[in-house]
Amino acid sequence: MEWTSYGRRRVYDSPYVEVWLDDVDIPGVGRVDHHVITMPKASTTSVVTDDQGRFLLLYRHRFITGRWGWEVPAGWAEPGEDPALAITREIEEETGWRPGRVVPLVEYDALAGISTMRFHSFHATECEQVGVPTDASEATRIEWLPEAEVVKLLASGEVADGPSLAALAYYLGPYRLSQ
Repeated sequence: MEWTSYGRRRVYDSPYVEVWLDDVDIPGVGRVDHHVITMPKASTTSVVTDDQGRFLLLYRHRFITGRWGWEVPAGWAEPGEDPALAITREIEEETGWRPGRVVPLVEYDALAGISTMRFHSFHATECEQVGVPTDASEATRIEWLPEAEVVKLLASGEVADGPSLAALAYYLGPYRLSQ
């Protein structure tokens, strides 16, 4: 069943998010104003691993949820920027490590029922430490953790960030099984 759209109007916009009201007819429901959140910039995430099977993670606080947790490096791609180049930049800015190889992992719609937010996830390897993170606001700690510890963090809820959960779970499951 496909919805019919009769137009939209912008409620709010900024360089990071836009909120729209779409006038839609939903089969079986009727005509309603449906909120839609659009993201002007593409989102990127990365699972960063080394040749010892460790994962590079950031420990940080998220203001919106009030929670501390472990996350993968992530960030925005500027309009027109290749997402693979954007995540390479973000990894270095957030961790001080420069990946030598970045390959696509998975792409997905994070909130398909209400948002255009699309994530481009990558697997980054062959990292070289080039300095300290240039964006000090990103993390309290940056650590290389063994796979067994990452699995424990996932199972215990210490990785609560959706993009990190999706990227790590995909890497540990379908991605590795298909290699």
